[in-house]
Amino acid sequence: MRAAAAGLLCLAVPAGGAFAADDEEEKPAVPNIYLDLRTIHATIPAGTLALGFGNTSLSAAFQALAAQRGTSLPNGLPAAKSIAIDLPLTVDVSDRVSLYGGVSGTTTDIGGGWSSFDITSWNIGVQADLYQQNGGKIPTITLQSTLTQSVPNEQGMTNSFNNIVEFDYAVDEDETRGWLAGLQYTTVTIASPFATIRPNTILYAGGYYQWPSNWKFTGRLGMQSFGGAQLAGRTLAESFTQPVLRLDLDRMDDNDNRLFGITAQIAWMPKPSYQVTLRTPLYAVRN
Repeated sequence: MRAAAAGLLCLAVPAGGAFAADDEEEKPAVPNIYLDLRTIHATIPAGTLALGFGNTSLSAAFQALAAQRGTSLPNGLPAAKSIAIDLPLTVDVSDRVSLYGGVSGTTTDIGGGWSSFDITSWNIGVQADLYQQNGGKIPTITLQSTLTQSVPNEQGMTNSFNNIVEFDYAVDEDETRGWLAGLQYTTVTIASPFATIRPNTILYAGGYYQWPSNWKFTGRLGMQSFGGAQLAGRTLAESFTQPVLRLDLDRMDDNDNRLFGITAQIAWMPKPSYQVTLRTPLYAVRN
């Protein structure tokens, strides 16, 4: 997440950012500007929503689906498969701050075949280093906040607010090895007086290693606690506290901009949910 840049319209979860230049170097006149294209495939067990690390676009789509179709699903939410594409336009304002925003499209299969691919949410957010380690003893502290609203704007529409605070302690001067710890907290509101979705919290720890070839591996293991979801007095998704694992492999350039990334996630809810994400940033400006 330290190397990731958060941008202007969309779970995050981290995009390629530029580190500060040396004092003797001139800072670039134009910030990094790119589409942080993400292609996501997920499987979701019956009776739950699309939860886990930074799944704002998928969760918005399934929360809205639950609120809109819950009364027509007498046996609760079925198992589902989903393919989503996130298109957040990202601007690295500085080496500390990135803004992003965009739209997400989703197609789902809940047992009757794949639905048409539609725009299902839009997002805006910011990622900022509140403190940078820069060789000191205090770790870098990063805050990422994302607001997501499902589309269309009608009964059952959802708004989610996802906040991540992460601590990154580098153990070498080049910041290619280090330890991570963090907290993700997500709240959701629904435009329906009959439905509620309680908060989702993830507490996690992990680490990263970047080879001289600029391939970077990051792992995060945590515990996820979800309060459940109800519609008209009926339980749509049970509450649970279960582990979640995320593994990232990224190809960086010499300035720590992401060129390519793949993420694998397993979240137990309590049955396992699997997700694979491909990240292929499309740069308009890359410093």
